[in-house]
Amino acid sequence: MTVSPGVPLPPLVVFLDGVGLLGPGFDAWEEGRQQLAGLVPTRAQKTVLPVPAALPAAERRRAGAIVKLTLAVGLQAVQAAGLDPARLPSVFASSGGDGQNCHEMCTALASPEKPISPTRFHNSVHNAASGYWGIATGSMAASSVLCAFDGSFAAGLLEAITLAVAEQTPVLLLVYDTDYPEPLRSARPVPDSFGVALVLSPHRTARSLACIRLQGDACLTGDPADRLADPALESLRRGVPAARGLPLLRALAVRYSGRVVLDYLDGLQLALDLSP
Repeated sequence: MTVSPGVPLPPLVVFLDGVGLLGPGFDAWEEGRQQLAGLVPTRAQKTVLPVPAALPAAERRRAGAIVKLTLAVGLQAVQAAGLDPARLPSVFASSGGDGQNCHEMCTALASPEKPISPTRFHNSVHNAASGYWGIATGSMAASSVLCAFDGSFAAGLLEAITLAVAEQTPVLLLVYDTDYPEPLRSARPVPDSFGVALVLSPHRTARSLACIRLQGDACLTGDPADRLADPALESLRRGVPAARGLPLLRALAVRYSGRVVLDYLDGLQLALDLSP
């Protein structure tokens, strides 16, 4: 698509066909939806990461928190959308990757022998989750992996929407973060693991939950990001970068129609229009 200088960018429109969610107090989208809609109280519970049963035994033993988290939410979303995960292009976004693995490698490097485990090194790359997703699902589709620090949710959403529209194909977006142990936590205080996956399609289907529209240049705004009225959910939104997308999920949960503003970069937020 070519746009002449001075000509406003056309809107980007996609349909949300599936959601996967895992975080403190909820193991799936339905639990999270009820809490976000205020139908049930929030639960103060540490995130429980499931065993990645989709992986072969050898890879399952090597899988860290990031892999368990992304497989769980990704498979939830794809199942909800009724699609084959092996055929879906994907966008993976995280503010920092696997905090526990980073801690273990730093500990090893600080020791006299400096024994770096090959498995630790293999899992240290930022696209490790994408690789394990390919192993678990047999996917050979294109996969993008990005990081925009605290703006990673909005950056991933922009990438996934653009890809879905440009390629005219459904795209799986996975945004995720895990907590860091001390002493890294003092510098990067991510309190818990949180992951969300969205299947975004350029066409409406029987499973579509909502329509998302980005209004060209107007999608970037200086307006403040939306906040959540529930103190526990707002604390989660502010504490975990991947949870910056919670206002969008809350709007989806209550079938809100209107503008949603999400945190992106310092002084620059992402605005989108949502209609159920």
